Amino acid sequence: MPHLLAARCSTGIARHGMLVHVKLDDLVIPDTPACRGALEVATRYHSPSLLNHSIRAYLWAAAYAQDNGIAFDAELLYVAAMLHDIGLVAEYDSHTVPYEEAGGHVAWAFCAGAGWSPERRDRAAEVIVRHMWDEVPVEEDPEGHLLELSTGMDISGRNTSDIPALVRQEVLERYPRLEIAKEFSVCVADQGARKPSSFAARFVRNGIVDRIIHNPLDG
Repeated sequence: MPHLLAARCSTGIARHGMLVHVKLDDLVIPDTPACRGALEVATRYHSPSLLNHSIRAYLWAAAYAQDNGIAFDAELLYVAAMLHDIGLVAEYDSHTVPYEEAGGHVAWAFCAGAGWSPERRDRAAEVIVRHMWDEVPVEEDPEGHLLELSTGMDISGRNTSDIPALVRQEVLERYPRLEIAKEFSVCVADQGARKPSSFAARFVRNGIVDRIIHNPLDG
C-alpha cells in the first residue's frame, strides 16, 4: 500500500502549541521491502559519493515537502531517489538513450520484481526521467516535482536555502558529500559528449559544471 505523507506546512512542526523546527529525525524514511531493496541496489552499484547523493536527494525532497505542505508518496519517491542515477554507473550505462531514461528502465524492472503494479512501475520510471526536466508541476506530479528540486539542490546548489538550516547541517554531517562534485562533473560531461541531444549535454552547454564546483553545500 502506498505510503502517502501529508506534509505539514510552515517552517516547523506544531507540538503542544509550540513551533518546533524540522530536524532530520522528523523526516520519514519509509521501511518497505521495495525501499530496502532499492537502497541495497544503490549501495551495490553506486560509489559512496553517488550513494550519499541519492540519500540526500530523498531527504532534501522530504524536508522541502514537509516545509511546504506537499503530500507525496514516500515509498515511490524513495525508490526513485535511490535509482535516479543508476544509469550513470558502468553496469547500467546505455549508449543509446540518456542516462535518466536508462535509469527509468532499471527502476521499472526493479519494481516489477518488487511486485508493483504496471501503473506504479511506470510512475517510478516517470519520476526518474522527469528529474532532469527544467520544471515538473507539483499539482501533476508531486514526486517528480520533489525529485527535480532536490537533485538540483544537491548537484548544482539551486535554492538550497529552501531547506531548513538545521536539516542541511544534520544531513551533510550524516551523509557527507565526499567527491560528488568531481564525480558528477565527470559523469555529466561524459554523458553530454556521447549523447549530444540529451538533457545532460544541454546542461553542460549551459554551464552546469561551473555551478557544481560552486555549490554552496560544499562551502
